[in-house]
Amino acid sequence: MFKDVSGVITHNPPGLHYGIAVADLNRDQYAFVVSGFGGPNRVLEWSRGQLRDTAPPELADDERPAVGVAAGDLDGDGREELYVLTADSFTGSKRFADRLFKRRPDGGWEDLFERPANQNVRNLASGRSVAVIDRRGVGRYGFFVANHGRPMRLYELNPGGFLADLAPPLDLARTTCGRGLLTLPVLGSGHPDIFCANEQGVNFAYRNLGNGTFEEVAGALGLKDCEEHARGVTAFDTGGEFGLVWANWNGAHRLMMHAEGNTWKDRATAGFAFPSSARTLIAADFDNDGNDELFMNHMGEPNRLYRVEVPSQQGANALRPPDITMLDAGAAVDADGFGTGAAVADIDGDGVLELLVSHGEKAAQPLAVFKSCSAYPNWLRVRPLTRFGAPARGAVVRAEYGGRVRAKGICGGSGYLCQMEPVAHFGLGEARTVDRVTVTWPDGTVVAVLNPGGNRVLTVPYPRG
Repeated sequence: MFKDVSGVITHNPPGLHYGIAVADLNRDQYAFVVSGFGGPNRVLEWSRGQLRDTAPPELADDERPAVGVAAGDLDGDGREELYVLTADSFTGSKRFADRLFKRRPDGGWEDLFERPANQNVRNLASGRSVAVIDRRGVGRYGFFVANHGRPMRLYELNPGGFLADLAPPLDLARTTCGRGLLTLPVLGSGHPDIFCANEQGVNFAYRNLGNGTFEEVAGALGLKDCEEHARGVTAFDTGGEFGLVWANWNGAHRLMMHAEGNTWKDRATAGFAFPSSARTLIAADFDNDGNDELFMNHMGEPNRLYRVEVPSQQGANALRPPDITMLDAGAAVDADGFGTGAAVADIDGDGVLELLVSHGEKAAQPLAVFKSCSAYPNWLRVRPLTRFGAPARGAVVRAEYGGRVRAKGICGGSGYLCQMEPVAHFGLGEARTVDRVTVTWPDGTVVAVLNPGGNRVLTVPYPRG
């Protein structure tokens, strides 16, 4: 399916890279932010037909080994802040604190953790993933950190404008070996939930109770997966609703769908579940055929690509398992790559997603960019905004076309160490236009757009009044 287009990166030396986020740092275009473990962080922006590194010295920050990265509007100013998670030790305590970068009025960047009032809450625990969540639906985001061997964290601004760790009072500060994170309304609450894919212990599933507090329901829903060691996790479309899929390190991979009795059932085929050295996992329609593909990035073995087709869950098809087909990933097999992270975005604006893959850990390797060779021509991209004009991460977008309904979440954090673009990308397959788009914000506000057409980017602002 994929061809290698890595030549679009103007400067692409071998390096040790981990997580990738697609962030709106300048309020004018999205960029791939790539964490540097053995060198500088990179900010790759599309300019004059190429991806060019525009990272200023503050964001490049080559003194600290970075692994995870995520963006979100912390303070409601309409600009996304950038959280960079460091890990100079495998587990437990670490030497270098994380960074939380904010744009200054003069255009530069400052680390909010360096402010004297915030230094006492700095994260000095080795972590893996970071994700953003608007748990109260107010348009301001907190940064949830999955630490490894230390309590998890949730950073928000308190009424005085200082950073506070709200994980302890919300009963989220549990200690485990945290790995992947997903922040979307996937657990039936209608509000952004938190799913923590862990290793050496059970997964955590925090259902949002609608008031910004949570209850842990992994056991009740059948999502604990006690014996495996999780890495990447994401949500995929099951016909207007979400399923959960996560990859386990050299263990059986899971593809979970709703079952009877408000529980979940593993619908993975033997081929999909087959153990591998999986890292990041991405659900996206790379070829615009109208179905999600699942891209599984690997460390030192061929990457995998699957198509997931979910039958209409009605009548005789109720609770029928999906059809999962392994596809030829083409150049993205990347058999000799030491894959660490991956993210998607339509970075060049042509309606076909680009897949950026980072390498490292075992050996320095260049970044890789892949693109579908034979994409269908029609698509629609939906970009919801918060009341402050920032990307509405955690919102859910549903598109109705061709007699079906599809759902996409605006990514707050997923994959593993990574964060996808804050846009719902719908391939239309044989259809030409979309009949209806419905956007649901984290506070439950809903807006419907009739006949938005196709082959365009639809920006949907938060409704006023």
